[in-house]
Amino acid sequence: MDSSKQTQTQIVQMTQFIINEAKDKAEEIDTKALQEFSVEKLKIVNSTKDKIQQDYVRKTKVLDTQAAIARSTAINRSRLEKIKSRQDMLGKLAEESKQQLVQQLKSDATLKSFITNLIVQGALILLEDEVQVRCRATDDAIVTACFDAASKEYTKIIKTETGANKAVKLSLDKDVKLPPAPSSAAHGKSCLGGVALACQNGTITIDNTIDSRLGLVLEQAKPTIRHLLFSK
Repeated sequence: MDSSKQTQTQIVQMTQFIINEAKDKAEEIDTKALQEFSVEKLKIVNSTKDKIQQDYVRKTKVLDTQAAIARSTAINRSRLEKIKSRQDMLGKLAEESKQQLVQQLKSDATLKSFITNLIVQGALILLEDEVQVRCRATDDAIVTACFDAASKEYTKIIKTETGANKAVKLSLDKDVKLPPAPSSAAHGKSCLGGVALACQNGTITIDNTIDSRLGLVLEQAKPTIRHLLFSK
């Protein structure tokens, strides 16, 4: 009887031990599982944070790039508009200068003196014995009328500057003519007047037309014009 009671007690103790071991093991498994869950959760959270941050940085860079492009586009547009405005104003100034010059040259005396000076300037650059003078067909008469005065002035300047006696023979080029005056009805090249000089069978030429001289003056005066008009 005592032996049976002792055995029963031992069985209870073993059962309790097994249950306790099972509980401990279960707690250990739960703890480990919780730790692993926490680690994985932290990894997922960190990974998500990194992804969000990277996505934020990427989007920020895209926005910054778009903003920089927009600023650059706006600046370039403003510059182009300013350049166009300046070019339009310079073009308007050139057109007004042409009109005023043409108006001033309506006087035959003024035009004759002007053409004579153009011929002399060109001849002094060429320094040839024979020079052909080209002009518009409508200017043949007045240009021819300037030859005598131009030849004398040429000889006078050479004598004054060098002491040498040198003459130039001027002739009208009847084959090559400068384009006609500008007209709203006509298209193509036009010429405000003036002359072109040629020598050596036309291989050497000097453009002394009004268009050429006016263009040269405006080009040389551009810095001053820009300063006066656009310095503010």
